[in-house]
Amino acid sequence: MRTQILVIALAGCGLIVGCEGRPTLFPNSDPALQKTSTQFAADAAKRFPYPGADARNGEAPGRAEIDLMMAQLQILNSGDDDWKEVDVWVNQSYVCHVPLIPRGKLTVKTVAFGMLFDAKGDSFSTQGGKNPVNRIEVARDGKLYTIPMRLAD
Repeated sequence: MRTQILVIALAGCGLIVGCEGRPTLFPNSDPALQKTSTQFAADAAKRFPYPGADARNGEAPGRAEIDLMMAQLQILNSGDDDWKEVDVWVNQSYVCHVPLIPRGKLTVKTVAFGMLFDAKGDSFSTQGGKNPVNRIEVARDGKLYTIPMRLAD
């Protein structure tokens, strides 16, 4: 019995140590988004300041689904073109660069909350509902587009 408990405890510690520095427990399915939290924070720092109202260009053809249980966004591009070199902005304060969000109604891009950082280097958190996701936007080609959003089922 004690041996089993010890094995389980050691396996749990191995999982924790193995995830050190990563924004999520499991790696992102996109190899371009398999970075450490430090790398995401440094990249986000280069994206500030927020593009602002002057860059707004309406609504993007797509959808963002907010999964609060998994602490992630799933972004769908339902337009006719791939979105290349995209900055995903949440609440005008947190950003994550995504090299490609391909077009297609069957393909989604997953952005974990731990991949979104503000100008101070803090990652996004809903803080138990005190900081809800109010707005999701994508910046691409010098323009800013709002993405319609909904909560995951």
